[in-house]
Amino acid sequence: MRRLPALFPNHKATVFPLKTSHPLAARRCKEVGSHWKAALFRLLESCDMDEARRLFTRIPSPSVQLYTMMIVGYSRTNRIDEAFRLFDGMPVRDTAAWNSMIKAALDCGDVSLGRKLFDEMPERNVISWTTMINGLSRFGWIDAAEELFFRMPQRDTAAWNAMISAYCDNGRVKDARLLFEKTPQPNVISWTAMIGGHDQNGESDKALLLFHKLWSSGTKLTPSTYACVLTACANASELGLGTQLHSHTVRTGYSSDTFVSTSLVNLYAKCKQIEDSIQLFSERKERDVVSWTALITGYGLNDKHEDALDEFNKMIASGIRPNQSTFTSALNSCCGLEALDGGKKLHATTVKLGLELDVFVGNSLVVMYSKCGDVEDGLMLFDSMDRRNLVSWNSIIVGCAQNGYATLALKLFDDMRQINVQPDEITYTGLLTACSHSRMLERGRHIFHLLKHDSSVQVKLEHYVCMVDILGRCGNLEEAEEFIRNMPVEPNSKIWLALLGACRMHANIEVARRASKKVFDMEPDNSAAYVLLSNIYASAGRWNDVSQTRVMMRYRGITKVPGSSWITLKETRHEFVCGDRSHPMAMEIYKKLDWLGVKLKELGYVCDKTFALHDVDDEQKEAALAHHSEKLAIAFGLISTVEGSTIRVMKNLRVCGDCHSAIKVISQVVGRRIVLRDATRFHHFRDGLCSCGDCW
Repeated sequence: MRRLPALFPNHKATVFPLKTSHPLAARRCKEVGSHWKAALFRLLESCDMDEARRLFTRIPSPSVQLYTMMIVGYSRTNRIDEAFRLFDGMPVRDTAAWNSMIKAALDCGDVSLGRKLFDEMPERNVISWTTMINGLSRFGWIDAAEELFFRMPQRDTAAWNAMISAYCDNGRVKDARLLFEKTPQPNVISWTAMIGGHDQNGESDKALLLFHKLWSSGTKLTPSTYACVLTACANASELGLGTQLHSHTVRTGYSSDTFVSTSLVNLYAKCKQIEDSIQLFSERKERDVVSWTALITGYGLNDKHEDALDEFNKMIASGIRPNQSTFTSALNSCCGLEALDGGKKLHATTVKLGLELDVFVGNSLVVMYSKCGDVEDGLMLFDSMDRRNLVSWNSIIVGCAQNGYATLALKLFDDMRQINVQPDEITYTGLLTACSHSRMLERGRHIFHLLKHDSSVQVKLEHYVCMVDILGRCGNLEEAEEFIRNMPVEPNSKIWLALLGACRMHANIEVARRASKKVFDMEPDNSAAYVLLSNIYASAGRWNDVSQTRVMMRYRGITKVPGSSWITLKETRHEFVCGDRSHPMAMEIYKKLDWLGVKLKELGYVCDKTFALHDVDDEQKEAALAHHSEKLAIAFGLISTVEGSTIRVMKNLRVCGDCHSAIKVISQVVGRRIVLRDATRFHHFRDGLCSCGDCW
């Protein structure tokens, strides 16, 4: 154990004896001690540690309890070194002081110090062991926590509960359930921990089944139990049970509890009853950051992102300080609106509040920048983060993959492995997506091989979809088809759609027919499959087959989603469809398009008529291609933004090959960067080139 010098090396503090020879003297000692304790307590409550320290040095022979209070105060303000110096200088230490110092070390993130203190304790009690189990679990040291639990000489219910929670928090819900079943005297906290464990590990149905057993046992529920079960109801979309529990919380008086009321707001929001969430929030007399965050999150879950950001601004205006979860929800709404400027404002707010270094806020900012097509700022933010967790690495790897930085995504994966961060299924999905978008066949095979031999990760259908996409994009259609047939799991429609999309890219009608048949067998009304098949026929000039496919769509009542593109300027969204003339600036937009058309031809651009999907003459095909929605949005951006600024356009469908070729030349003509997000990825056009390397 590291030894630091005592604060007062020449001072031999004495401790007042527990009993004095005279009752009046004993009462006087007690009154003096109470005075010091009350004064110190007030300073510690206000986190004024410097003043508390000055007061503490004035106390003659401070008791062990006062030392312990100071240690806890230093812990709350993350001043672990000062806490340890004080502990090291204590003339007398009891078990409570040791336990407080261990908890302080763990709360401040110094697990090694906490474990050293625990190992050197002269005498441990149940609280000592339980504190260590909780602390080790919090930092993912589940095996060490487990080893301590089974070494405990005696275990009370709190110790069993700590280990149950440790298993649940680290994804070992089966082990938690086995331990729960063996708990000698489970209490309501045990039940609540197990219900929450099932729910947070994606087993909300099992959580509710366990709750029914708890309810039948007649055990009195606590507000925490109600909050936990209501969250499970929200995740399982069990609105009926949730409303019944709502009634119970009203009768028991628990509905006013912050966590219960927050869980109710979340329940109604997740069950698409946002008006009920708003009403519950409006009925609260006192609104804290937890309730505000629940409402902001609820708006986001119901795609009311503008309302979410309005509520966030109201919260700030009312003087409530947002926390990590509030910023995460608000930044998610910025992603939903593709509002990069709004996200940057939120980033500035986190800096003002000193939250930009928080790992959860940092992760959300990386996601926001990546999803809004500004992956460079996302990378800068990631590089500046002092602390990173798996979510941090996943966020930047997926962001790079979606923005065409495949090589960098793979480099980040190598960096991640070098510092022993264990990848999960999201990591592998991001890497396979990066290989797919850049047609890195051999790297894709290598990543899939690593995935299959990673015992800590389960290969899921989405990984097989990615692998089919890689094979298909690289032109290995027959191999992709064989890969699907040899899969150890039953393929779903998404896998066959990935193959069908590759057939569109490589104009393979035979494989397309087989793939589309598989999709129609599973989902007869899948509109995407009909549209892809029709487009494949149209590109090959097989207009009779196009006609038959469209007749079948009409017969089944299937309509094609119209392609649209939009651009957001000054928080206003301007949306366009092909040939759109409804915009107030339509005349200026088409004038700009005509000018661009002339400039493009001067540079040798010729439109690709195979992407005109109607059986009309060449002149009509050329006119239709010239007025695709993304070109209209770009023309509007060019006339509405300052020279040299980046134009960011969003599109609901995949960009066609002709538009992709045209936008590359447009970026060269106007000397500006154009960012286009289509249904699958971002394209960054600059100086006549695209970040996808024409591998989209």
